[in-house]
Amino acid sequence: MNILDKIIAKKKEEVAQRKALYPVPLLEQSIYFNTPSVSLKKYLLRKDKLGIIAEFKKRSPSKGAINPYAQVEAVSIGYMQAGASALSVLTDETFFGGKNSDLTEARKYNFCPILRKEFIIDEYQLIEAKSIGADAVLLIAECLEKNQLKALAEKAHSLGMEVLMEVHSLRQLDKLCTEVDVVGVNNRDLETFTVSIDTSIELAKAIPSEFVRISESGISDAASIVKLKDVGYQGFLIGEHFMKTANPAQACSTFIKEIKELQSNSYASKSMRYEKP
Repeated sequence: MNILDKIIAKKKEEVAQRKALYPVPLLEQSIYFNTPSVSLKKYLLRKDKLGIIAEFKKRSPSKGAINPYAQVEAVSIGYMQAGASALSVLTDETFFGGKNSDLTEARKYNFCPILRKEFIIDEYQLIEAKSIGADAVLLIAECLEKNQLKALAEKAHSLGMEVLMEVHSLRQLDKLCTEVDVVGVNNRDLETFTVSIDTSIELAKAIPSEFVRISESGISDAASIVKLKDVGYQGFLIGEHFMKTANPAQACSTFIKEIKELQSNSYASKSMRYEKP
């Protein structure tokens, strides 16, 4: 049993418990339930942004504690001031140290798309996501059958949320459906936990052009962003690289400035080549 199997087994227990404690009619009374969502897809395509989805994550199964005392309010506001396109908030408590109130806290202080980063296996979790203020949800292809993923994506849309479908391999792209808004390629091998952006580069051409594409995990330098942009990626989910520092927001700001500088230098270099007689 790999770590994903363990997480899903635990998630089934949690969902059953939460259904009993917080029934759907109660969730539907949330002030966020009928609030229009902010489009993740549109924000990723904005010309004045770089497509950075900055993540709030306190710990992970592979690295343990990353930043256990980080405060959602300060980090999320700082991310957006730094120029991030959207926020991602982990809500899994057992393995990632997150909680639903983290996302609601981020929603309270930011007008931007917020992705609920969670292991969704049940329609109930979508209703829960809407009730805590999420604009988009993650559906992991590895965890879901094709028909199950499509049904969950349809339900998310009916609730006004967008869908990020995450894949780890080429074969999982077979689960794509029209209800998916964004396709994310996770660069982490689920068996070995090794990470390489080559995974995103290899899958880039296989993702249909009508989907917004993002790369996830293992992105830690500006050169990787430029390389991924060159092969067609429009968004980049980054968490650990920021969260492992004492000031995640400042790390995000520095990273975005480095990307802009690298892009500017690259553009200037190309212009000089074209101008030569």
